[in-house]
Amino acid sequence: MARLIGGIGTSHVPAIGAAIDRGKTQEPYWKPLFDGVRPVRDWIEQVRPDVCIVIYNDHASRFDLSVIPTFAIGVGAEFAPHDEGYGPRPVPPVVGDPALAWHLTESLILDGFDMTIVSDLTVDHGLTVPLSLVYGQPQAWPCRVIPLCVNVIQYPPPTGERCYRLGQALRRAIESYAPDVTVAVFGTGGMSHQLQGERAGLINREYDLRWLEGFVHAPEELLKIGHAEYLRETGSEGIELVMWLIMRGAMDPKVREIHRFYHVPVSNTAYGMVILEND
Repeated sequence: MARLIGGIGTSHVPAIGAAIDRGKTQEPYWKPLFDGVRPVRDWIEQVRPDVCIVIYNDHASRFDLSVIPTFAIGVGAEFAPHDEGYGPRPVPPVVGDPALAWHLTESLILDGFDMTIVSDLTVDHGLTVPLSLVYGQPQAWPCRVIPLCVNVIQYPPPTGERCYRLGQALRRAIESYAPDVTVAVFGTGGMSHQLQGERAGLINREYDLRWLEGFVHAPEELLKIGHAEYLRETGSEGIELVMWLIMRGAMDPKVREIHRFYHVPVSNTAYGMVILEND
């Protein structure tokens, strides 16, 4: 039977990918960040998941205003890095797991979640930056990857509660898969940041830290947070935090926290990371 072995929450700031690609990780600006996330590489080396389900948002790369799925799952055999305007990132193509992806798709749809099924999918920094943070710069990613894309770009995005319930359904789907594979779930995006308008550059450290504490120890309390509060407290892009709640919903209510890290600024974004295992 497939087993969920842990969850990773991480921001997916595009500038992090650029720092890795250009060999800047030990420069004074970047070194505190990469020192702080080092434990995730140690953890992933220890647990070595067969498959990573990466929950991320597309940044008007593969999807634009002509097609905006609320939840989309990639069922293809391979997903190429997307050219976001300056060439694709120099990272390996993402190798999928069609058998598990189709199983998850069937289970989630029969469980009441209307997934958009995508075979032809390119993936942008929302997915590749978390993989680079965890695995560095390998010639090939050492795990299979199932992309699960969430709309947090065009209003209305799904609520935090809906995302958490999707995570619970995802856990059921994983554990109903017969082959003996190990799975890690990534929730990505956030933390507080706003890229445009009068509040461009907004970072709300106090709110972010309080949210992280609730995320680990009282996730059901976070389900009461609506869109307006996320926008007010974390900026227009802080709504990405609802994607972390899919990962958290897949975990047990009580978890063991392996690592927590928070750092500002990363570009003009607050960076957060947690590693969780079921208690």
